Amino acid sequence: MVAQMTLEEKAGLCSGQDFWHLKAVERLGIPAVMVSDGPHGLRKQDQSADHLGINDSIKAVCFPTGSCSACSFDRDLLFTIGKTLGAECQAEDVSVILGPAANAKRSPLCGRNFEYFSEDPYLTGQMAASHIKGVQSQNVGTSLKHFAANNQEHRRMSSSSEVDARTLREIYLAGFEGAVKEGKPWTVMCSYNRINGVYASENPWLLTDVLRKEWGFDGYVVSDWGAVNDRVQGVLAGLDLEMPASGGANDQKIVEAVKNGTLPEEKLNETVERILNIVFQYMENRKPETVFDREKDHEIACMAARESMVLLKNNGLLPLKKGGKVAFIGKFAEKPRYQGGGSSHINSFKVESALEAAAGMADITYAQGYDTKEDKVDEALQAEAVKAAQNAEVAVIFAGLPDSFESEGYDRRHMRMPDCQNQLIEAVCKVQPNTVVVLHNGSPVEMPWVNEVKAVLEVYLGGQAVGRATAEVLFGDANPCGKLAETFPIKLSDNPSYLYYLGEGDRVEYREGVFVGYRYYDKKEMPVLFPFGHGLSYTTFDYSNLKLSADRIRDTETLTVTVDVTNTGKMAGKEIVQLYVQDDESTVIRPLRELKGFEKIALKPGETKRVSFTLNKRAFAYYNTDISDWHVESGTFTIYAARSSRDLVCSGKVYVESTVRLPGKFHRNSTFGDVMADERGAAILKEVLGGGNLNGDTSDADEEKLGEGTAAMMEAMMKDMPLRSLVSFHETITSEMVDELIAKLNQ
Repeated sequence: MVAQMTLEEKAGLCSGQDFWHLKAVERLGIPAVMVSDGPHGLRKQDQSADHLGINDSIKAVCFPTGSCSACSFDRDLLFTIGKTLGAECQAEDVSVILGPAANAKRSPLCGRNFEYFSEDPYLTGQMAASHIKGVQSQNVGTSLKHFAANNQEHRRMSSSSEVDARTLREIYLAGFEGAVKEGKPWTVMCSYNRINGVYASENPWLLTDVLRKEWGFDGYVVSDWGAVNDRVQGVLAGLDLEMPASGGANDQKIVEAVKNGTLPEEKLNETVERILNIVFQYMENRKPETVFDREKDHEIACMAARESMVLLKNNGLLPLKKGGKVAFIGKFAEKPRYQGGGSSHINSFKVESALEAAAGMADITYAQGYDTKEDKVDEALQAEAVKAAQNAEVAVIFAGLPDSFESEGYDRRHMRMPDCQNQLIEAVCKVQPNTVVVLHNGSPVEMPWVNEVKAVLEVYLGGQAVGRATAEVLFGDANPCGKLAETFPIKLSDNPSYLYYLGEGDRVEYREGVFVGYRYYDKKEMPVLFPFGHGLSYTTFDYSNLKLSADRIRDTETLTVTVDVTNTGKMAGKEIVQLYVQDDESTVIRPLRELKGFEKIALKPGETKRVSFTLNKRAFAYYNTDISDWHVESGTFTIYAARSSRDLVCSGKVYVESTVRLPGKFHRNSTFGDVMADERGAAILKEVLGGGNLNGDTSDADEEKLGEGTAAMMEAMMKDMPLRSLVSFHETITSEMVDELIAKLNQ
């Protein structure tokens, strides 16, 4: 088909026909397929089109956003959400839905954090892969976005994310890598920003070397809407499709580049072929008979919200007793904030509020409490709320962030909730000790009142059924089972990116390196409001009998970890077992421990289940920039089964032997300590020196003559002494012999 196309037709296929459609070539039977926004609902625009959610789209179903659904730690749930969305796309003749979004949460301030899954790349990759598999099981494509290092909205179309290679690999690419390798998305969307000075849309290292050659991606790469800087350079780099339409201007530039030899036509042919492969993969598997059952999908959205809510605090007040006298306070009780603003904004066909859902569960009194139009205390509304709380047995305050506080297009200026809401919570707590706060927000908030309330339920942006799901959890019809996919710091200035976020001009330096989220807070032993992986239940779980399949493995082998989990409470519930790996002997600066496995299990009261994990090389490795590959240092690792990154329940140890010798590891300025830390190196050095004193040990007489601490001083000096110093301090060793020693060490 490509061979039959004219140069102009091929160039034309490389950009959109309009805002949402690819171009057709009618004489060859190539259709104009449609793509549409996602990722947590179908935003199909039939009339006026835009990418900021301004114009109306069809009535659809809004599922929980990524920030919420990631807290489920549930691969099956993400698959179900994806499968449901895929069927909706089939019913509406949409070939590709734009999502999921797999960018790492560098700062709580990022305006699009509500779309993103987590601060942890492993969790992000697993959630994204499951979502992708679900959508594509319906023969509809996904577009994994925004590739890559798109971590702020400020100057998003021109800023340069300045990231070192190791940080980029371990934090900002790893989530995409897991999603690409496991989920195999049909398309990938490149981001607006530059990475180390090069636009993502024209970055051959990113789009070709890493994405295609290393990870095996075989679909097409599409630009974020308006992300193209230099179209010809984009084609050369591996950017296939420009969206939206360019009015023919960039198509003509491609034609001219082929004619003048700056763009090989073979490269253009490959680009067109990749686009057509996906177009026909969809067309050949069309299911026009698919029914878009909004009511059925609404129930799935409700289930997803229940599975994802996180009970942050509970001093025994929850679940609430049915039939009691309860005050529901806050505008979000009546009109919940359930999604973010911008390109993912869904035109929901219906929305359930907690107020209407709880009507038959208790004697409910409602007071609005605050307004969302401006952050200003309304004395009348607050007084009404305080009175309602005073006359009730329990007050439930529905609070959080209004639309104006977080959205695509701009970043949050602070991590606070509106002052009027914080003051309302303080006022209610003075008259009602039994106060619960329900939070509707897309990312962490500061909680100056957290010690004054009895319970806090984080429902995030839980989709259009969040109200019913919230009522079911509050009154015990459902047991909360979500856990935080991100850390809640006490205050914004605790965040590791605080000093550098937004950058200077158009340069944004990621100086915190790999220490993002819990990797930073845990390493610093810093108090946090709620740690990564935290979440309570109405029942209790015990962990026991952790076993490792071996106490020593090579890095080419896998390790199986099993642990028994028992529901020791009186209510059926679900527990998320988290597995963390800690390098006990690392010579590289690494996080204290990192998430490398998780499983969600359902348990009846008294029931025990054995949970199994398999760890491979990547679970123990860091990205070594000297060899441009993942590398494991030989040594002991501790494996933790945990309830959160801070709640480590049981552990075991394994020695992992590296099968890779680093090339040229030792040189003349390597220290004795460097060599002695290497098992083989230590043996060679002792052999060369005839087993002499390599540790700086001193006799008792020397210690007495030279004073206390001499041994420690000598040991430290020997440890930090470079190999070249052998010539100065060892009469029989020459410079040539040192070179021979180094060569032997590096064999």
